[in-house]
Amino acid sequence: MTHQKLYEGKAKILYSTKTENILLSVFKDDATAFNAQKRGTIPGKGAMNCTIASHLFRQLETAGIPTHFIEQVSDAEMQVKAVTIIPLEVVIRNVAAGSLCKQTGLELGTLISPPLVEFYYKNDELGDPLLTRDRLLLMKLATPEQVDQLAAMALKINDILTHFFQECGITLVDFKLEFGLDHQQQVILADEISPDTCRLWNQSETDPSRRVMDKDRFRNNLGEIESAYQLVMQRVLAHSI
Repeated sequence: MTHQKLYEGKAKILYSTKTENILLSVFKDDATAFNAQKRGTIPGKGAMNCTIASHLFRQLETAGIPTHFIEQVSDAEMQVKAVTIIPLEVVIRNVAAGSLCKQTGLELGTLISPPLVEFYYKNDELGDPLLTRDRLLLMKLATPEQVDQLAAMALKINDILTHFFQECGITLVDFKLEFGLDHQQQVILADEISPDTCRLWNQSETDPSRRVMDKDRFRNNLGEIESAYQLVMQRVLAHSI
């Protein structure tokens, strides 16, 4: 059967399947940074991210987090539940890095307690801007109840993943989540969780460049991108909740 392409993003392509409300998500080797101003290819990235995300989704489901994940059907393909994406990127920060340091002057590596939850408008044309709660509600991107639910789910996911990555010898610095509404209008976790969407630092490395295990290696031209993703995959697959 030929699957119909429904959507192509920077990192994945979504196809229809013969089953209603079930889609095929195909992970690409394409890499982008700085709102797609920088583009490239990371060989094997699609398969590694699909495998990492599949394992993490399974762990979160075990811990009671509803997700769109159904099963990994090949190295770089997973079946997922169809959702209507809420146009918000929910970012959770445990350690100061990236744009937070640039915009606030906080020193890289500053611990953030309690974790910071931020909402960004998922809109490439506008540069995915940071939104206040009032702006978010003004734009009717979500209801007040949904905003509260997204923040609560993000913090619970953060708690689960922080402990999980700690077991892997990895610091979960910050990460981005996306959520959607399933056919029953329930809010569930969607998209992916991978080195593309997380900042991950190797706890056995102290050098600020060598410890990086995520897409910052591509953003900042640090090299050894594939081997960093591979190490994340190896450690993640070796652990369960």
